[in-house]
Amino acid sequence: MAGNRGAQLIGSGAPSGGAGPDVAVPGVQVRDLIDAVHSLRPGPANAAAPDGGTELTGRTEPADCAELINLLRGLEDLKSAASAAQARIAVAFDAARRSADAAAGVPAEERGRGVAAQVALARRESPARASRLHGLATALVGEMPHTLAALETGRLNEWRATLVVKETACLSAEDRCAVDEELAADTGVFDGAGDKAIIAAARAAAYRRDPRSVTRRAARAAEERHVSLRPAPDTMTYLTALLPVAQGVAVHAALSRHADTLRSGGETRSRGQIMADALVERTTGTPGGITGVEVQLVMTDRTLFQGDAEPARLPGYGIVPAAWARTLLTASEPESGQELKLWLRRLYTAPGTGELVAADSRARLFPAGMRRFIQARDNTCRTPYCDAPIRHFDHVVPWHNGGTTSLANGAGLCEACNHTKELPGWMAETSPGTRHVLDIRTPTGHTYQSTAPPLPGTGIQGTDPPHSKRHRRRLRAQAKALKYAHVTELHAAA
Repeated sequence: MAGNRGAQLIGSGAPSGGAGPDVAVPGVQVRDLIDAVHSLRPGPANAAAPDGGTELTGRTEPADCAELINLLRGLEDLKSAASAAQARIAVAFDAARRSADAAAGVPAEERGRGVAAQVALARRESPARASRLHGLATALVGEMPHTLAALETGRLNEWRATLVVKETACLSAEDRCAVDEELAADTGVFDGAGDKAIIAAARAAAYRRDPRSVTRRAARAAEERHVSLRPAPDTMTYLTALLPVAQGVAVHAALSRHADTLRSGGETRSRGQIMADALVERTTGTPGGITGVEVQLVMTDRTLFQGDAEPARLPGYGIVPAAWARTLLTASEPESGQELKLWLRRLYTAPGTGELVAADSRARLFPAGMRRFIQARDNTCRTPYCDAPIRHFDHVVPWHNGGTTSLANGAGLCEACNHTKELPGWMAETSPGTRHVLDIRTPTGHTYQSTAPPLPGTGIQGTDPPHSKRHRRRLRAQAKALKYAHVTELHAAA
């Protein structure tokens, strides 16, 4: 049966137990594993399987249901075993790169730079998450063999292994090994435990080994206070503040008292709505929350002036509905009595492809106009799988190698990716394409490609060819609409 085959593959993983960074990576036959997993797909009843058995039928008979649950558990164990194998491979790759750097005479403090970035590309993860995964791999393989064994055997998944490693990060290597032994999988501490139970067990064990280090870690945590913003569904966002507990409680209590006061006076808004509105008003000093800060809303002229349904793009958030974008631009602020000042900046795209029209500069640094242009084109960091905000406007071909300060040779990168790109063995160049294409080559010879995201109104399947009659009629209609459109109409509409 396919289920038995899956169980055999899961059981053939690397042996559990302690292992140092110099242990060879298990000989995992990745392609065989992928083929075996594909063979478990539900198919027609009684269909022949590659191993002579039968495919899953998809029927709801009791025997079939039990087999499906067994396969789900087996595949979950396989995922955990694969995560453990990835940890060993990442540590082995790190050791190999450091050895090569040492042989090349690279200073000790610079060896292994760029390893996490290559792991990120191989695992299709952002550089920030890959750095955390690489730290997890180093801790598991080098200092926590029992936790690694729990991951290999399916007692822990990758996330829960990360929780154990995180709670012991403040300990010395010796104390960390002691905690790892105390929380060994064969003690049963992880059996049936959820995230909170695992955190509590690891935290308690760490405190017993070194209470002073745990206390110092709590004292230093205040230095990590920050405010972050991330997208939420339906044109909403999560504004998160990491604060010391006293300050966080004080802020929440003040907002709660304000909401309770208004509610007792007959306010119809919900308590949560009042707290959210008060937070915005007290932070920005404006009831509506929108002041003189520039919001670079990218939308087509058809969406703005002709009521087209093509969605817009809000940098830092993503795609927003067309009607919502028009409302943002045309709505006044009734509570403050102040009109919203608008600036329209026209960006011209090539018909059919959506590629922004290029411009050149003789300057060493990208001027403000070109930076705005690249920001609108790239939206976020252009490294594959990295969604970080753009912090650096980089020359794809470096200036000192003859690279020009042009839109074609410019790319928006986050700070970490820009520094990684300058490491030995890394190379970037542009390639022909309908939109701006960036090719990144790593020291191992692997190449990854990044294409600029389509602007609103472009990249739609089934659009008219650039030179068709219908396309020309649409261009004439758009030009006529723009000719008689004025910014003052926006204020009139408000």
